[in-house]
Amino acid sequence: MFVFAIAVVFKLCTIQFIQGDEYRALAEKRTVKDFDIEPNRGNVYSADGSLLATSIPKYDIRIDAIQAKEAVFNEHIGVLADSLSVFRGKSASYYKDIIRKARRNKNRYFLLARNISYSDYIRMRNFPLLNLGAIKGGLIVEQTTRREHPMGEIAARSIGYEKIDENNYATRVGIDGAFGEKYLRGVKGKRLKQKIGNGQWKPIADFDQVEPKDGLDVYTTIDVNIQDIAHHSLLGQLEKYEAEHGCVVVMDVKTGEIRAISNLAKTSKGTYYERLNYAVGESHEPGSTFKVMAMMAALEDRVIDTSTVVDTKNGRKYFYGRLINDSGPGHGKISAATALEVSSNIGMATIIDDHYSNNPKKFLDRLSKWKLDQPLGVSIIGEGKPDIPRPGAANWSRNALPSMAYGYNLTMTPLQTLAFYNAIANNGELIKPRFIRSVKSFDKDVEVFRKEVLVKKICSNKTLAEIQDMLKNVVIRGTGKRMYSETFSMAGKTGTARTDYANYEEWKEDKKYISSFAGYFPADNPKYSCIVVIHKPSTEVGYYGADVSGPVFKRIAQKIYTDTPIVDEVEALNFNNNVVDEDFETYYENARKYKELMPLVIGMPAMDAIALLENLQVDVKVKLNGSGIIKTQSVERHQKLRPNQTIVLEAS
Repeated sequence: MFVFAIAVVFKLCTIQFIQGDEYRALAEKRTVKDFDIEPNRGNVYSADGSLLATSIPKYDIRIDAIQAKEAVFNEHIGVLADSLSVFRGKSASYYKDIIRKARRNKNRYFLLARNISYSDYIRMRNFPLLNLGAIKGGLIVEQTTRREHPMGEIAARSIGYEKIDENNYATRVGIDGAFGEKYLRGVKGKRLKQKIGNGQWKPIADFDQVEPKDGLDVYTTIDVNIQDIAHHSLLGQLEKYEAEHGCVVVMDVKTGEIRAISNLAKTSKGTYYERLNYAVGESHEPGSTFKVMAMMAALEDRVIDTSTVVDTKNGRKYFYGRLINDSGPGHGKISAATALEVSSNIGMATIIDDHYSNNPKKFLDRLSKWKLDQPLGVSIIGEGKPDIPRPGAANWSRNALPSMAYGYNLTMTPLQTLAFYNAIANNGELIKPRFIRSVKSFDKDVEVFRKEVLVKKICSNKTLAEIQDMLKNVVIRGTGKRMYSETFSMAGKTGTARTDYANYEEWKEDKKYISSFAGYFPADNPKYSCIVVIHKPSTEVGYYGADVSGPVFKRIAQKIYTDTPIVDEVEALNFNNNVVDEDFETYYENARKYKELMPLVIGMPAMDAIALLENLQVDVKVKLNGSGIIKTQSVERHQKLRPNQTIVLEAS
């Protein structure tokens, strides 16, 4: 027994004096550790400063029911119950009973309110007992953020999101996803928490060990008025033709800035929502909209001119054993320009096959020079890859070239097609489509995105002038003549392509088409280019591009010029508000006298409050939710300020 007792004493001394620090560190690690605090994600704005996506902070308020001393608890429990009763609606006795029960049960993580707003959080933390903080009163505050889109489902897929699961696998969609990691996400903070049992962790203090750094703000090129027009124009046509899905993109001709992008798909209930970004990510056979590229290649290579006669027969012609048809009875012998205007499959197939069949590389190299076989490299993740086959490829045959002439046997995305039409509109400059203008920290530019030219000049001025005339005539007298308006000029090309036709017999029983229209407006001095693509409209209602997609293009073009002013007009930019001016002067004088004291900025415009506080050598963060008038301030009036202290203001 004596030897055993000596051994126990020896072991205790060893643990206490030799291994004590190690075991104490291990115990602390298991009961106290740092938790990440997610920062507020940066906002996404439209070109005019309208809010497209924002992070809304939400708060859970809990109480450590045994933290406060007995005398302090008994002194404040009654008035705390009264405050909760007014705030939450139930009786004061109810709250007094459940909090006392939590104290008897030694509940150190008792929930008082869940998912409340910032203003309600400020209100609750000033309740009796809770206003004593974490150490004396047992206050526990847990903040989360929720991403919201003020415009609802309009452009939701293009605005996008970033989701990271428990395995740290990220799903990134749209603008939010593309710029989240670098700009929007921010930097996580740290908060020390203590384990209190049952897998629960309680903050040790009511402040953060490391404050999170909010993300930067991204300003897009989206125009909310044009976006609204594009969205509802597409939606109405999808519903009318009971189509499977569709997309529309509107681009600024000179800058390549995307003014609107909408992608809608049909649900099982017959409604439409933004499921995928078809405009950016879906490659498909473009059909007749590609005839413009084929015609331009032939004109630029000088193998034809606009008056070259091509025989389209009676609307039926065999190429290497395969029959190609034109819609209608056929056009006979017509000029090359007319072949494009009436969208003759035979005419375009004949032109390309006659002049390039012995040297297909010449035609394909022309397309490659225009970068039609490469992705545009846009900022949004998931751009579809174009496929333009070459000899030796699995999808190459003698029929490949005549098929490509009218938009089959190759694939492109709608955005890639639009970029080329935009180059025609701006006299030859192929520009990368751009979704982002700048990244800002408050009002300071962190990074500015400028126009990026992919091809300085796609072709000669002669070819451009000829193709521009043809695209005008498509609308005036060609396949798009139903769109013609005497008061408003447009130029472009219709497209109607078969889809899901691998089994031709099944396709004949259930015909499916892709209807499209790509072009620009006004025709003579273009401001915007636009593409509309609608997949699988009901053939019982209609399926030709001029009937299905053309009206969407026309509606967007005319509404932009009737509903959306080209020059924004601001009335009463300079105005005097004597009350605001006097208040600011008073606050400014006080700030000069008492530079160490926090002024009252509630009721002031946000910009005035920022200027005033920055003169006091403190950092200012503003959560802007509305008109820009300060409603709350994180530091109370007349409190002493520390150099470089962070002040949080909320404006609404």
